[in-house]
Amino acid sequence: MNSSSTLGEVCEHIVYGVTTSAVATIKGPRFLRITDITDDGVDWKKVPGCKISAQEYESAKLLSGDMVIARTGGTVGKSFLISAPPDAVCASYLLRLRPNKELILPEYLNLFLQSEAYWQQLFAAAQGAAQPNVNGTTLSKIALPVPTIAVQKRIISNLKAKLEIVREAHRAAMDQISELSKLGVSLIFHSLKNSQQSKARIGDVLDEVKMGIGNRWADYPVLGATRSGLAPAKERPGKNPERYKPAFPGTVFYNPMRILIGSIAFVDEDDQPGITSPDYVALTGKPGVVDSRWFYHWLRSPLGERCINSLARGAVRERMLFNRLAGGEIELPDITAQEKASKSLTQLKPMRAAVQKQIQELEMLPKRILAQFFES
Repeated sequence: MNSSSTLGEVCEHIVYGVTTSAVATIKGPRFLRITDITDDGVDWKKVPGCKISAQEYESAKLLSGDMVIARTGGTVGKSFLISAPPDAVCASYLLRLRPNKELILPEYLNLFLQSEAYWQQLFAAAQGAAQPNVNGTTLSKIALPVPTIAVQKRIISNLKAKLEIVREAHRAAMDQISELSKLGVSLIFHSLKNSQQSKARIGDVLDEVKMGIGNRWADYPVLGATRSGLAPAKERPGKNPERYKPAFPGTVFYNPMRILIGSIAFVDEDDQPGITSPDYVALTGKPGVVDSRWFYHWLRSPLGERCINSLARGAVRERMLFNRLAGGEIELPDITAQEKASKSLTQLKPMRAAVQKQIQELEMLPKRILAQFFES
C-alpha cells in the first residue's frame, strides 16, 4: 500500500550546486552544467573542469544515485540521475538531491520526476512568469507516493520494460522519417540524372514574394518554417500585420536567420493558405521553368545545403536574404522531369504525416504509463 511523502522527507538533503567557473584546461573535478545533460545522458569526457577547494569538493561532490534538477529558466524542473560519475560537482543553478536509499530508490525517484504528477506540482509552485524558478524549499514540499522498497523494485522493473518498448518504437518511427527524407533526396537526384540539365542563376528562375497581404491578414493563419518544414507560427502578427506575406500553395519560404539549420517550408496544394512573417523570404518558381515543390525538396537536399553554405559567410545566424540566395547557381532538369519528380514527391507527404502522427502518440505514451503509478 502506498504512503504519501514529500521529497524533503525522502531525501537526505536538497542543496544548491557550487558557484565557480568551468575551465576546460583543468582536469578535475568535472563541473556539470545543464547544457551537458542531453537526452542520451552525459558525456563526462566533454564536461569541463573547475577550480574549487578540497573541502568544498568533499561537501559538494556528486555520488551515484544523486539527482540534479534545474532550478531556473526554460529548463526549470529538468532532472538527471547521476550514475557512476567521475570526480564531479554541479553548477549552482542545479539543485542536488540525495535520496535516502532506505526510504526511496534513486531509479524510482527518477521515474517520478518524469511524471505529470511531478510537473504539475513543480509549475504550480514555481515563481516568476518570464523566468520560472524553484528552490530547495519548493522541491522539498512536492508530494509523491512512496511504497515499500520491494514494491518500488517491482514498479521500476515494470515501468522500465514498458518505457523501453516505447523508446524502441519511437526510434523505429524516427528511422522511417529518415528513410522518407532519403527517398525525397533520391527523387531529386534521379530527376537530374535522367534528363537534360541546364545551369541557372537562382535569382533568374524564382520570383520573390515581396508584397504584404494587406487588410485581409486576419483571414489567414500565420505559418512558420521549422526544421521539419511547414508549421503553425508560435506568435500572432504584431505591429503592421498587413505586411505579412501571403504563403499560398506553391510558395517556398524560409527564416533567413535559420536557413543554415534547415528552417524551410513549402505550402502544398492541400495545405491551408496562410501568411508568414515579413522578415521571412518567400519564393515561387517561374512558371514553366521551376516546379516549386521540386525546388523545395532540392533546397532541403544536400545539393541545396551545399549551395546555401557556399553563399554563407560562416556565421550560423547570419541573414540569408533573397539577394544573396539569388546569386547561387542551380542545376535544373527540364520542367517535364521536375514535374514527374514533383508528382512522386507528393506521395511522401501523407506517408510522413502518418509516421509523424505515430511519433506524437508515442511521445505521449510515457506520461500515460507513468500516470498509472504516480497519479491518483
